[in-house]
Amino acid sequence: MKSLTKAEEQIMQIIWQKERCIVRDIVEALPEPIPQTTVSSVVRILERKGFVGHKAYGKTYEYFPLVDKQHFTKNSIKTWINNYFGGSPQQLVSFLVTENELKLNELNELMKELETVKKSKDKQ
Repeated sequence: MKSLTKAEEQIMQIIWQKERCIVRDIVEALPEPIPQTTVSSVVRILERKGFVGHKAYGKTYEYFPLVDKQHFTKNSIKTWINNYFGGSPQQLVSFLVTENELKLNELNELMKELETVKKSKDKQ
């Protein structure tokens, strides 16, 4: 899957949230003002990359996501773990614990979730 720039990802987040929108909807949803022409250019790039499709209503285009947000997130996280933690989720968790980004009670909750997943897989 192709990667996205920060601007592309910011706009893609809005498109995922809205599901169907025109460029003006995206401009209005941005936290910082960006010219409509810039947003339009980024949306066209997203379309070329295969992330967004459109339906034309005269001169107005309605955009919609072609890539599922969860699928994109999963691939992005895998790539990130590969690039920064040698492909090891364990190294990521160790880093988060060491840097105090993950508290002990949160780690315990994750352990419970892992046990639940393990039990459901064992039943299959």
